[in-house]
Amino acid sequence: MISIRNVLSSPQSVATSAAPGGRRRGEAGTTTSGGQPKLRIQGIGKEFRLPRTGRPFTALDGVTLDVRAGEFLTVVGPSGCGTSTLLDLLAGLTAPTAGRVLLDGEPLDGPGLERGVVLQQYALFPWRTVRSNVEFALRAAAVPKRERAERARACLDLAGLTGVEDRHPHELSAGMRRRVAIARNLASDPDVLLLDDPFATLDARTREPLQEDLLRIWRRTGMTVVFATHDIEEAVCLGQRVAVMTPRPGRVERVVEVELGSREAGRRADPRFGAYRREVWALLRGEAAAAGEEAVSVG
Repeated sequence: MISIRNVLSSPQSVATSAAPGGRRRGEAGTTTSGGQPKLRIQGIGKEFRLPRTGRPFTALDGVTLDVRAGEFLTVVGPSGCGTSTLLDLLAGLTAPTAGRVLLDGEPLDGPGLERGVVLQQYALFPWRTVRSNVEFALRAAAVPKRERAERARACLDLAGLTGVEDRHPHELSAGMRRRVAIARNLASDPDVLLLDDPFATLDARTREPLQEDLLRIWRRTGMTVVFATHDIEEAVCLGQRVAVMTPRPGRVERVVEVELGSREAGRRADPRFGAYRREVWALLRGEAAAAGEEAVSVG
């Protein structure tokens, strides 16, 4: 396995650096060998039982979607459409009621270090410093102390946290705490990074630099990213493709291909940005009207 520090020290190796388990990371938007997607979601359904009545509650129904190796895929839909449930399934935190998820052609069987997960609740240890929070997973995996320190330092630098390594979470802004959560996941050098609406509670001034930095991290590492959001503008700004979800029970209505040139500068100014935004909005508005619900934020 090539750790994050090797990717940082050799930027040209992003497209060919080895991922955990001996897999190879591909260039953004490609597939793995033989045209196989990195993640394949086949007819996924997820049903829960309501605690008081015991009645079934269907969160997802028949979700089918391929995620290409090295791409940045965003998933957008109205509140309650099941995006968080979908990411839980991709992370292996819960099992589907129907269908299956494949990673590099193999069925998922619980959580794994090849998948990093960033939630809305960043779940940092308040008694640990920023550095110690980032090193935590490496310590649990018995990574040697010197290597642990090197990898943590590389991730802190990549996430824009140089200079705050010895602070505690309560001494940081909300945006900086999000950066720590991302850096902690990077330390394990995941092949796939799953993010569940991580910037939802941040104001635009804080959120937009984080979006730009996340794109920079994605380009630098070559990992596959799946980013769930309820904000149309965020989905279009970040995603190479945008998977549009229906209201509950969640299904993939359509996948919109997004081509905006530079992904880190001026993308909102691109004349095509408004057209993509309107396309996604029209899909969501149509689904919401059919379901008698409100659509998501347009940013």
